[in-house]
Amino acid sequence: MGLKYLWLFAVFCTFLYAEDLNTSKPYVNLPLKKALQLTNRQNIEIDIAEFDRKIAKLGVKVANGYNYGKLDATLMGLRSNDAGNVFGFKLQSREATFADFGFDEFLGGVGQALQMSGGDFGAFSNIMQNPQMAQQLLSTAPKNLNNPDAMNHYDLKLMYMIPLYTGNKLSSYKKIADDMTKMARLNKQKVEAQKSFEVRKTFYDISLLDKFVHDLSTIKRNIEQLRDATIEFKKEGYAKNTDLLEVESKLSNVDRMLFQAKANRELSYDFLSFLLDHEVKSIKHVSLDTFDCKIPLKNVLKRNRDIKKAEMGLKIQSEMIDVKSSAFKPEVGAFVEYGSSDDTFLGNFKDHDRYTLGVQAKMNLFNGGVDMNKVEQEKLKRLKVKRQVELAKKGIALKYKKITTEIANADKQVESLKKELELAQEIYNNYQERYKEGLASINDVVIKQSKQIEKLLNLLKTQNLRNQKILEVYRLAY
Repeated sequence: MGLKYLWLFAVFCTFLYAEDLNTSKPYVNLPLKKALQLTNRQNIEIDIAEFDRKIAKLGVKVANGYNYGKLDATLMGLRSNDAGNVFGFKLQSREATFADFGFDEFLGGVGQALQMSGGDFGAFSNIMQNPQMAQQLLSTAPKNLNNPDAMNHYDLKLMYMIPLYTGNKLSSYKKIADDMTKMARLNKQKVEAQKSFEVRKTFYDISLLDKFVHDLSTIKRNIEQLRDATIEFKKEGYAKNTDLLEVESKLSNVDRMLFQAKANRELSYDFLSFLLDHEVKSIKHVSLDTFDCKIPLKNVLKRNRDIKKAEMGLKIQSEMIDVKSSAFKPEVGAFVEYGSSDDTFLGNFKDHDRYTLGVQAKMNLFNGGVDMNKVEQEKLKRLKVKRQVELAKKGIALKYKKITTEIANADKQVESLKKELELAQEIYNNYQERYKEGLASINDVVIKQSKQIEKLLNLLKTQNLRNQKILEVYRLAY
């Protein structure tokens, strides 16, 4: 009875633990640095890239394992009444006798000739030399040899084969496997860089959207104040119904933009949760003004993953030339075989054992120039990859210059748009006061407020573009 309760308690604890895992708390006020750390540990795509790296690492062990040769064990159980098989079984198990050759029947004919001679050796010799007698003896079909009884045969064999020299083919494959592991590591690092780029961009998108929502909320409050003032003016006869409708239309437009901005912010949080494979409720905002990129071009070219992968591909291609060139060198291998056979399973193993040792050397002398052309193919591929490395470097350098130029232009635009937004805010405030004093129409106020929103949207768009370009430089360099 006690064991039953213990079992139920264990099941209950397991259920509670599983429930705790499923209801793990979401991240709140998450800082960027921690988010990047969590991404490297939890992101599914990075996890998949890690599997590829481990698979490539095992490929090194596979390539290295061929140097140690191969040991096979073969066990056969046979039964046959085929004359060739039965005779072969007996020879292999060292059990063949003269009777298996039909010597009993041959000796029977010799005995008959001996009786006919009456014990006279001279007469026996003459009888044996008689062509008819000799032909009769030699044409006798031995029953034991031609029609043997069915026989069981069990054979256990161990064979070990090892390459002694392969023209450096195996060592070249080992180098390629090592480099493929490095390539897989570069692929993983590239995925990590991409995910870091996406996490950083999402943080800046959310921070920018939050600032936009804050500024737009301020504008909304100003329009609400304008609406309230218009309602009072309408009561006193200083404003028309169309003036109120115009203000309410503008307020509705701001509400629409606020709803869209908040919806985009929720999508950004959903994407961030996907990247971290864990729910994120809120983040710690990052500074939009201090974010900058001062990575020199030489560092970008030195660190860029695509360039490193291209250089690794060039190294692998050079090693492939060595693999194909091995066809012009001899291959030497050795083997040893040990086994035993019997008509019973593993019976008389030591008495019937056998061994064979061997060495084989092989070299291709002519195959129509196939090997030569394969080597030339690999050399041309190497030249192609070499040019691809040069193209990658020049392409990255050109992209870096284009992005940094766009960042510089965006910096100037942001600086100018901030001043324009500040001016638009002052103008709007001025016209709002003038409207309250009856010195400006509601249409003038709405137009100035529209200009303010337009400048705010342009600033948001430009800041977003600037941040994305800066992040692209980081992605090029890491």
